Order: sequence, then C-alpha cells, then structure tokens
Amino acid sequence: MRSLNYVQRVSLDFVGTLFPHAICLGDADNDSLTCVAVGDVCNKGKNLVVAVGAEGWFHLFDLTAANASKADSSSQHELLSSDDQKPFFTQHIPANTKVILISDIDGDGRCELVVGYTDRVVRAFRWEEPSDSSDAGSGQLVLLKKWLLEGQVDSLSVNPGPEGLPELMVSQPGCGYAILLCSWTQQDSSSSGDEGPATPGSEGPSRDVVLHLTTGRIHNKNVSTHLIGSISKGSKEESSKCGLFALCTLDGTLKLMDSSEQLLWSVQVDHQLFALQKLDVTGDGREEVVACAWDGQTYIIDHNRTVVRFQFDENVNAFCAGQYTCKEGKNSPCLVYVSFNHKIYIYWKVELERMESTNLLRVLEEKPEFKNHLKALGVGEYTSLESVITKLIQFRLEYPPTEFTPTSPVFVVVIGQETNQEYS
Repeated sequence: MRSLNYVQRVSLDFVGTLFPHAICLGDADNDSLTCVAVGDVCNKGKNLVVAVGAEGWFHLFDLTAANASKADSSSQHELLSSDDQKPFFTQHIPANTKVILISDIDGDGRCELVVGYTDRVVRAFRWEEPSDSSDAGSGQLVLLKKWLLEGQVDSLSVNPGPEGLPELMVSQPGCGYAILLCSWTQQDSSSSGDEGPATPGSEGPSRDVVLHLTTGRIHNKNVSTHLIGSISKGSKEESSKCGLFALCTLDGTLKLMDSSEQLLWSVQVDHQLFALQKLDVTGDGREEVVACAWDGQTYIIDHNRTVVRFQFDENVNAFCAGQYTCKEGKNSPCLVYVSFNHKIYIYWKVELERMESTNLLRVLEEKPEFKNHLKALGVGEYTSLESVITKLIQFRLEYPPTEFTPTSPVFVVVIGQETNQEYS
C-alpha cells in the first residue's frame, strides 16, 4: 500500500458546530465551477443550495444571482452579504433530519428530495408548483412516500439496477443495505399522508423495503455503515447495465459490489471509517472509492483493489470529495476535511498519474524519447534500471564534462522516493 503526501491546500475558517453530513461539493452558482451545494431540487435546470435543519426547516438558496456580478473566479471565497445569505423559500417538514439526497430515484427524469431521519424513517418529497407560475418560490415540497427501516440510516444513494433503472439505496448496520421501492404514481402522489406510503392498499410504511446483507466477514450487527452508488466504470460503463456501489463500516471494512450483488473486492483496514465518497483521481473516467477515518487516515481504492492512502494531520469531523475550483480557475479533484478546530481544509489537485505501483524504468519506457536518448548515449541492451544507471555512469567516466560534446543529448535519471510526477 503506497502512501501519498498532498501539500496543496486551502484553509477556510468557520464558526459554530458542523454536522458530519452538512458538507458537500457542487456547482451552486451555475457557472460550471464548483462550491458547496446540493442540486436541481426544483427541476428548473439550475442547481440550488438546500439546507434542512434538525428541527425540520427546509431552506432553499439561490447563489446564481448573488454571484452574477463577480467577473472572475478569483473572488469565489468572498463572503456573501446578509441579503445573499437569506433563503428564497422555507418550508417545515418532519424534524430530526440526518441525511438528505437529491436525485432522480424513480427514473422519470425529475429530481426528488429524499430525507433520512434519526428514527429509522426515510421520506421522499417532490417539488410541485402551479403550472401557471414562473416564480420558484410559489411551489412547495409534496410528500411522495414514507419507508420504515429496521436499522439506523447513515447514507442515502442511487445506483443503476440490473435493468439500468435507478434504485434508491439506504445503508443498514452490519455492512448491509436496503433497496427502497418507489411505488407511487402521479395520480396518487398528492394524496399521500405522512403516516403511510402513497400506494393505495399497501400494508404500512415498512412495505417496499428490500433488505440485503452482504456476504463474507461476519459483522457486528450494530456497527454503522455508509454507502455510495453510481460509481463510474469509465468507457466500458455502457457495455454493462449493473451499477457499482461501495460500502464501508466503522470497524474498517470496505467493499465494492455491483447491483447484481456480486462482490468485486473486500478490504479490511485497522481504522474506523465514517465517510465514503467517489472520485476520479486518475482522469480515466473511472471513479475510485475514497474512505476516511476519524483520525484522518484516507484510503483511495480503484476497481482492481489497488490501494493508496493519505494521512490528514488532524482528527476529522466531516469529510467529502469532489471537484473544486483551484487557483488556476478550473475544476480539479479534491479532498475536503473539516477538523474539530473550526477549520475546513481543501486539498486540491489530488490527481494521480496511476493507481498501481510501478518502477522508474517502466515509466521511462512508456516515453518514446527514452530509448532514443539511451541509444545516443551508447547504452545498448538493458534489463533493469540498475543496468541503465551503470552504463550511464560508465559513459560519464569515459567522457568527463570537459570532453562532453554540448550537442550530445542529455538524459537525467532521478533516483529517490516514488512519486506520481512526470519524469523528464
């Protein structure tokens, strides 16, 4: 397992207490660059910031207008005025919110708001507004369905099922998960009550919950579990309808599975994992699994079970990963840590050239100019990096600097700690 050392980071201050699930990355101001946000909850083709408090107050913020006067991205960290911080819509929904998700969970092309609660309940809402209204603030959230789970809800996600349709997933203790079926229709969605599902004739709020327990290592049934779905498989994604999803537990288990319940790999670590994300760190279109522990140990694992790790130097209160607008004014993959000292640390440009371990000779052989340089220096056949270095040293001894021809090509070999930087 390789260790990484990221140093490029931004530090932000905040006051008060930050809930572990109250941080995310998204394009809140709709400029194709990134800041904290959630998604297109109103189905207007525009991302909005959604905040739901433990008391049940649902707030909508529109940062597009607030940032319209900014000419460039250099001012993206400026504090908004008091007027810009006010929500344009507020509604009260059931209290004790724990996690939220904005996604199309029923495959109709429209986003729903899914809320997980501390009492093991999950509710789905949809934004509805009068057909003749152009003001987003004139709408409201309408309850679609309520599910009751057996265990605590720590994560919500959507993953393509075996047929390619979206499936709403919720984590369950003991490295388990449940599929929540969306059985509502447009005709009966508006008549659904808070105490039961929308479908007429259903037996109660626990109906349409399909529980899955992953195989393998026996887990403590009470250990908390997190999951993340819709993990991109890159260019081969269209050839397979089964979506990939990952699970992690507080006792250090990581699993990658597909929607047909096939276990692709399982990894056991000696750290307490409390957060799970996905991020393409190599730029090949495939998203790696990123898990973070309370002590700052972070694991990045690809689809082939190659593991690299990064140690954040403080205990972590909240963690997320995604795209962030770095100093160059363009998006780059990043890791975000919230410490217990009222600091938010954003590590930007966390790209890796490759996930798998390699040696310097293999890296150099992939460069077309490498063999040409060696041939010009008189280095013939070689079997290892040591043989190349030996012949280069012999060449230097035979041709000291005073006898070295300036027009001769020069190739510099760097020996040292393995990095992910380009060699030249």
